[in-house]
Amino acid sequence: MDTTTAMDALRQLQIETPSWAYGNSGTRFKVFAQAGVPRDPYEKVADAATVHRFTGSAPSVAIHIPWDRVDDFAHLAAFARGEGVSLGTVNSNVFQDDDYMLGSVTNPDPRIRRKATDHLLECVDIMDATGSSDLKLWFSDGTNYPGQDDIRLRQDRLYEALAEVYARLGSDQRMLLEYKLFEPAFYTMDVPDWGVSFAHCLKLGDKAVVCVDTGHHAPGTNIEFIVAFLLREGKLGAFDFNSRFYADDDLMAGSADPFQLFRIMHEVVKAGVVNAGSGVSFMLDQCHNIEPKIPGQIRSIMNVQEATAKALIVDQPSLTAAQLAGDVLGANGVLMDAYNTDVRDLVRELRASIGLDPEPMQAYAASGYAQRISDERVGGSQAGWGA
Repeated sequence: MDTTTAMDALRQLQIETPSWAYGNSGTRFKVFAQAGVPRDPYEKVADAATVHRFTGSAPSVAIHIPWDRVDDFAHLAAFARGEGVSLGTVNSNVFQDDDYMLGSVTNPDPRIRRKATDHLLECVDIMDATGSSDLKLWFSDGTNYPGQDDIRLRQDRLYEALAEVYARLGSDQRMLLEYKLFEPAFYTMDVPDWGVSFAHCLKLGDKAVVCVDTGHHAPGTNIEFIVAFLLREGKLGAFDFNSRFYADDDLMAGSADPFQLFRIMHEVVKAGVVNAGSGVSFMLDQCHNIEPKIPGQIRSIMNVQEATAKALIVDQPSLTAAQLAGDVLGANGVLMDAYNTDVRDLVRELRASIGLDPEPMQAYAASGYAQRISDERVGGSQAGWGA
């Protein structure tokens, strides 16, 4: 693909940022507070809009319930539009209530299962109010010890809840089912991998699709294979981009293994689903611990853009020819040539073409926004993990 065509394709890339990335967050050991952190969902939206103003590629912000609960979600959606963004994916939370110690929708107690399912249904109500089309579900449900609960029965409970929520979805709404290999349950997770998510989505129907979180796999997992398979089956609904060295570190996308991000985006480009409206959503899912919040999101978007740009300039005809000829090293060389190409000028040119500063990080630093929110956001309670 020539650079002009690549730039046109890259211009279509939209990356959703998460509201929780702008609050105080960290690890189970410590959450380090930072100045200027939002105190309510409106200030989170304002920060997300700031990221979009400097990148031009982040037109929506995901919300998390109950962290982002407000009295009037239609009003919050209108505020977002006024800031130049929209409210995107609605994320449920059935993992931070004491009742959910032994699980939420898979809990042995029917009262707790009902409570959890009702929360998921409430999230669909919020989607109706905000105009969101995607409901993202992640479950911390699982067990810590052999014999703690019936593994098969927990899958029955899970599907029962999913089916009830699925039936509540509108015709233009989807369910994104995320997975995680481990944590907080350490013996079994009820949705541990893409296969379990895929199986449930397949049974539920067309409006249920898999969300691939790039940090939720065992070390050495070939994530691009999972992406290629799900694309082939029409069941890849979204990405949660982050990066990790060991477990689910929630580092900036592309920071730990930029080559992996390139390989993933290569599969996305080949399938022709980079553009908005393709049925595959691109989202960040990060909880910044030691890095500033807004610059962390800007850098992540830049990393995804550059990985996508490299994927877009892969010489696909030459790659296909080498593959069909059984030219192992030639095919690998075509990929490596694209990966080793410096595409930063191309992305800078893209930003300039839409009236943005070619260097978002420097432009944000010079804007004074960080100092302004530090001065203005005094008093109240800072948003953070669990709020």
